[in-house]
Amino acid sequence: MASQICVVIPAYNASKTINDVVTRVLKHVSHVVVADDGSTDGTAEIARKAGADVLTIGRNRGKGHVLKMLFQKSVEDGFDAVITIDADGQHDPEEIPSFIDAHNLHPGDIIVGSRMHEQEKIPRARYNSMHIARFYISLAANQFIDDTQCGYRLYPLSLLKDLILTTEGYITETEILIKAGDKGTVIRCIDSKAIYTDNGSHYRPVLDTTAITGFVLTYLIMKWFKEGFISDRPFTYTHNNIMNLTGKHKIISIFFQAIIVVISIPVCSLYFIEYLTMQNIVKNNFASLRRRGIKFSKIVRASYVLPFVLMIIIGEKAASIVGIEIRSVDGFIKRYYPDLWSRS
Repeated sequence: MASQICVVIPAYNASKTINDVVTRVLKHVSHVVVADDGSTDGTAEIARKAGADVLTIGRNRGKGHVLKMLFQKSVEDGFDAVITIDADGQHDPEEIPSFIDAHNLHPGDIIVGSRMHEQEKIPRARYNSMHIARFYISLAANQFIDDTQCGYRLYPLSLLKDLILTTEGYITETEILIKAGDKGTVIRCIDSKAIYTDNGSHYRPVLDTTAITGFVLTYLIMKWFKEGFISDRPFTYTHNNIMNLTGKHKIISIFFQAIIVVISIPVCSLYFIEYLTMQNIVKNNFASLRRRGIKFSKIVRASYVLPFVLMIIIGEKAASIVGIEIRSVDGFIKRYYPDLWSRS
């Protein structure tokens, strides 16, 4: 029997685009839910007139909070899977059939749109950050994910019900990929158009990137702590893992992640020593890396270089403000953050 699929759309002050997005989505699915995240521009009414079921949130709570509400509503409404699409027009609704076809072939997998094949259409700074992000997120999720930052996705709801999601904002989409991948879920990418508009993004480059980085690095450090002392265990996600436990308390979570980020480089070096010296004592430790032939030395090198790469990126941004174009960071990223994973 075919899955019952709906499309869910988080929306915040999207009055200019929401009508077109909802209208085009309804060509491919019969049910669309828009969550109006405290908009002040009439987004909810426009979405309702366009044919969407509208969930109104009194004040702006952020994308992660809204997505969790949309997932819960979709479960309650009896759907099997949801497709998430942005309200700002940066995702093409005409690609929805491709997501559904991929889901029909692989009903238990997460399907993610990938824009990486259209590098020339992606702003350079954005592409570089996407490249670094997929390096680390792929490691945490036990598989190569071509585009870890695209919000155009199809999620099986049975999977989401089995994940404990504790983050808010833009971290939640990363949290889903990492926790799902680390429990053994396959994450498949299909080509999606790279569309960048002038409608404005609510993503805060410094604050949101910092928050995502803290979560990813902390998850990796805790994941490898388990893998280092346990034989042949590539998948480490459990409901009572430390990320879920600390995530229930925002202040504790922020404090814990800050500590881990500060010590992450020396700890990564210690793990490298453990990787080299304990393999005969703990057979097949760090199994998520050994199974794919990933060299820990490349991860350590990338981690040591990361602070310098970030400084170069900041320097290039500052230079561009005064009209000086410098492109030195591209070579660093290509050299130190390669695709370590087999795509077979």
